[in-house]
Amino acid sequence: MDDSYSSAHPPLPPTTEDDRVSRLRLLRSRRVGVTTFWRLMDEHGTAAAALEALPEVARAAGTDNYQACTEASALAEMAEARRAGARMLFRGEKGYPSDLSALTDAPPFLWVIGETAALDRPMVALVGARNASSLGTRMARRLAEELGEAGFVVVSGLARGIDTAAHLAALDTGTVAVMAGGVDMIYPPENARLADDIVARGGARVSEQPMGVQPQARHFPTRNRIVAGLARGVVVVEAAAKSGSLITARLALDIGREVLAVPGHPLDARAGGCNILIRDGARLVRGAQDVLEALPPAEAQAALPLAMPDADRRELHRLREPAQAPVQAPEERTLRDSARLHDAIIARLGPSPIAEDQLIRDLGATAGHVAPVLTDLELDGRVLRQPGGLLSLLPPA
Repeated sequence: MDDSYSSAHPPLPPTTEDDRVSRLRLLRSRRVGVTTFWRLMDEHGTAAAALEALPEVARAAGTDNYQACTEASALAEMAEARRAGARMLFRGEKGYPSDLSALTDAPPFLWVIGETAALDRPMVALVGARNASSLGTRMARRLAEELGEAGFVVVSGLARGIDTAAHLAALDTGTVAVMAGGVDMIYPPENARLADDIVARGGARVSEQPMGVQPQARHFPTRNRIVAGLARGVVVVEAAAKSGSLITARLALDIGREVLAVPGHPLDARAGGCNILIRDGARLVRGAQDVLEALPPAEAQAALPLAMPDADRRELHRLREPAQAPVQAPEERTLRDSARLHDAIIARLGPSPIAEDQLIRDLGATAGHVAPVLTDLELDGRVLRQPGGLLSLLPPA
């Protein structure tokens, strides 16, 4: 599926319970990630048709005896969600956050515990270090309180440190916790009461992971993309030079959201990431007023246009780049053959991730030719998709 499908033409929500079950089955099927889900939906029209075609798609990619997620497994997850008090909110349904829906890799649905009304309000993300300093947590609390009073919902990741301070300070005005694992799996355990308070006081907990999944390291970057996608601006309070908070900030920049950072002492490692962001152009934050000046008032947020779709932004970026030497015509013609394109993709990818649009430019092919081959490679377990449209090569099984 090309980028315009998910950003410019949001899909219709499911209209029947069978369709909801089919979409859950498709997303939970082996080697079907979010991007592959949307491509299959685009190619086959419905989740039921995509499920029917999936074994043949996998066979063409070199995987025999492929079994999609069963109906019984999907129904079991839905039953577990009901026991936990979670509801399934599909992209395109009323209440699904419009800013998040604008992402090309938007979650097909979210599990939500709490008030979906919180997801309809304008949000600002506050993120930062788990081992935050006392000054950092104090700053996070002050920012959350004042941004909440200004009408913004505070979104964060329920982690220790800055996240915890931000959620606590925004309980009365509204806060959303994006979970790295299942929406019913509280991590860290000491935040169990905070997680309950968020729901009890009008906020919400959300996750795209299956119910009952314990958070693992690989889940946090995908969680961070949802944090960035929900918010009009991301404020980094404290962060080391290499941290998940900086991943969130970079993801926010990639999707056209405002990135702000609280400066810190150059000798404090917990401030290294914030200082780097400011050096590279992030807005410096001394207090909530700096954030409010960077964003329109909360009352005007609903009237704002969505962030520029990724496809349009990449096109604008390409127009600003110097022209590259064209690939020789004979090679370009041979790349149109799927088998040769398969080999060319394998040859160009490695363990270090590169952007999909860069790969397409390197190949000299079109997105329409490359996308189906990438889907085959992903189903075959040869290509790994990462947040932000990045691709890397996996060794043969």
